[in-house]
Amino acid sequence: MIKKIFIGLIILIAALQFIPKKLDNRDVSKTANAIDSIYPVPQPVMAILKNSCYDCHSDNTNYPWYASVQPLSMWISHHINEGKNELNFSAFGSYSIAKQFHKLHEISEQVEEKEMPLASYTFIHTEAKLSEDQRQLLLQWSQELQVQFKKSYPEDSLKSKGKRS
Repeated sequence: MIKKIFIGLIILIAALQFIPKKLDNRDVSKTANAIDSIYPVPQPVMAILKNSCYDCHSDNTNYPWYASVQPLSMWISHHINEGKNELNFSAFGSYSIAKQFHKLHEISEQVEEKEMPLASYTFIHTEAKLSEDQRQLLLQWSQELQVQFKKSYPEDSLKSKGKRS
């Protein structure tokens, strides 16, 4: 019985390889809506973002070799698309001011609470783990940018109007 289940799993995994892989990698260079095109992002912060965030939160995803293997491809693509839908640094300038402000606040929260980068990502991509110094640098940058928003925009323009950003 176990042998039949094992053979069935092998056949299923082999059959899954024929499902087209949809890897969204535009491999774009800096665009007009990229966060570093519209706001100051110090080089050390940019290096952290590219190393620890951009695979899931930009249009510059660097897919590992195993992203071409089903069912991992489906899981990784879903995970990355979910990340980009939540926050896309390549499209940051296309967000409303309220949404940008909200996303900066979320970045601060996620980094401070050590929720990002995800443990499932850093398990394999150990180089993406943030040191305490890196966390503090991201936190400081995000909070300073939030202060700039508060100085530059009326308070009511920083609040979402009824729907989640």
